[in-house]
Amino acid sequence: MVFTLLFYKLKMMRKMKNLFKKSCLVIIILGSVCSFSFSQNNVNQGSQNNQNGADSTNNQATISQQGKNDTTLNGINQSGSSVLDGVYVREHYPARKPIPYAFLREADVMWSKRVWRQIEINEKINLIFKYPREGTTHDRTSFIQLLLNGVKEGTLTAYDASVDDEFTKRLTKAEFERKISGHLDSVKVPIPDPPYEKDTMELKGRLILDDVIRYRIKEDWFFDKQRSVMDVRIIGICPITLSRDEQGNLLPEPSPLFWIYFPEARRILANNEVFNTHNDAERKTWDDIFFKRMFGSYIYKESNVYDRRIADYKLGMDQLIEAAKIHDDMVNFEHDMWEY
Repeated sequence: MVFTLLFYKLKMMRKMKNLFKKSCLVIIILGSVCSFSFSQNNVNQGSQNNQNGADSTNNQATISQQGKNDTTLNGINQSGSSVLDGVYVREHYPARKPIPYAFLREADVMWSKRVWRQIEINEKINLIFKYPREGTTHDRTSFIQLLLNGVKEGTLTAYDASVDDEFTKRLTKAEFERKISGHLDSVKVPIPDPPYEKDTMELKGRLILDDVIRYRIKEDWFFDKQRSVMDVRIIGICPITLSRDEQGNLLPEPSPLFWIYFPEARRILANNEVFNTHNDAERKTWDDIFFKRMFGSYIYKESNVYDRRIADYKLGMDQLIEAAKIHDDMVNFEHDMWEY
């Protein structure tokens, strides 16, 4: 019996020894494979980095050799030369899409109010609407120039602001050009010889971009009971310019230029960036500015039975007080929806 136990014990020890040898062999093989894979990955990563660096260098060289004469808004200065004005090509903003609105049904809107606001571009928070002035910089365009370009290209539709603000009458191409480019008119110019005056043609009524002093926006505030939030949607926007007579003299009352349907303009607004005073690498788009309410404004009209403005029944500082009262009423309505 004792010999039998010893025999089985020796047999088990041999099996354990063989199993240990096999385990060590497997560990050695796995270690070799892992080491080879790690070194191969390093080699591939290094070659990929080298390839990326070569591609980046080739891209910059290609950009610098294109030789186009038009101006682009992707960070490439192409006026006279096509040198990359920066360390990378701006590709994010031209490909941006508008921020989608939350789905809304008529049954979800339990309360709404329409208000009209004015954005004074001379206020500090609204200087992004004022600059750059005439022309286009290499990385951004003024807001009024952006709207004008959109209408000229046919991307946006301009509506006659002298009729109403409900987008009922579209401006024809000829009417729009007359508002922007002016018109030729016959004027008499004095001369020293008889008949001492002569008729000549002169361009009158041309839009001066620096005459744009404010913007009007029409928007709807509503309470969405499905999401339990007070929300706002901008419906239209209208540039306001200084009025001038035929001789170019300023008139006391400014005049609206045209109305733009805001949902139609969101695509263009999302593809053009706005200057950021804190970080040039993280600029907002015009769609972000309006969506996040990053502008200063005041109410000059609310929906009412008389269809009148605040200026029709208030004067002076009372107009601002009345505008603040309308805003506070909407805020208080939202707060009263909750129980604390």
